[in-house]
Amino acid sequence: MEWLMPDEDSKYTKSDLKIMDFIENYTDEFLFMSIGQLAKRLDMSEATISRFARHIGYTDFKEMKNHVAARKVGKGPARKIAGTLMKIQGFDIRKWFTYQQECLERTQNQIDIGEMDKALTAIQKARRIYIHAKNASASAGQLLFFRLRRLGFDVTMVPSGGSEVIEGIAHAGEGDLVIIFSYSKVSTEGRIILDYAQTAGYQTLAFTSRLYAPSDQRADINIYVYRGEKEEYHSMTTAVAMIDAMVLAISERMASQSAERLGKVQNLKKLYRKDRD
Repeated sequence: MEWLMPDEDSKYTKSDLKIMDFIENYTDEFLFMSIGQLAKRLDMSEATISRFARHIGYTDFKEMKNHVAARKVGKGPARKIAGTLMKIQGFDIRKWFTYQQECLERTQNQIDIGEMDKALTAIQKARRIYIHAKNASASAGQLLFFRLRRLGFDVTMVPSGGSEVIEGIAHAGEGDLVIIFSYSKVSTEGRIILDYAQTAGYQTLAFTSRLYAPSDQRADINIYVYRGEKEEYHSMTTAVAMIDAMVLAISERMASQSAERLGKVQNLKKLYRKDRD
């Protein structure tokens, strides 16, 4: 139990062993508990748990819990959430929004204006746009797909996994742009997309949370988005803000063309709304 810090001569009571067993085998649940909740679950007093924490080398229950979180988080979504809650000292919506502001500020401080300009130009000039996004990133990918399609771009969603990914990009070539979401790491599918670009000739754009990546894991254009530390719950707030910012910037660049395309969509909606009435 790597989170324990006992003296060599420490002797454990039955209550100590019961607490240790619960923390070790129900770590996810423990990280979300207050001392009162743990005491009730184990049918013992809060004082007993406090004594246990001091007995194994911590000043109090909170320090013990922080240490367990530091050693145990990052291994699955539940522990990532717990790690984030520990960082902001329990969920409070005001603290959460403050944390999101920090993520936005960190992204803002790292924006490469030149890289952003390249991304906007690549999207605007692309013959066709392919978007690959899986897991949590799928929501951001769908949003980008929806926004670009509304502006009149020829956009396709690449299937998230398996051989269908290859089928999805098989016809991509020169003049096309393939966008991937690869925040903390490049997935197997992402590597295929980046590798095939060398043969097919399409351009690649990646949304990433890494400021450095090996050359074989970098796209032609890389847009930095900070979503939290590696072992924390990864929010999509900054990712969505970045997508909306890019869409607005593209809309401004397209000027009258953008207004014309959006107007066409709106007119069609009005036409068929009348038919339904």
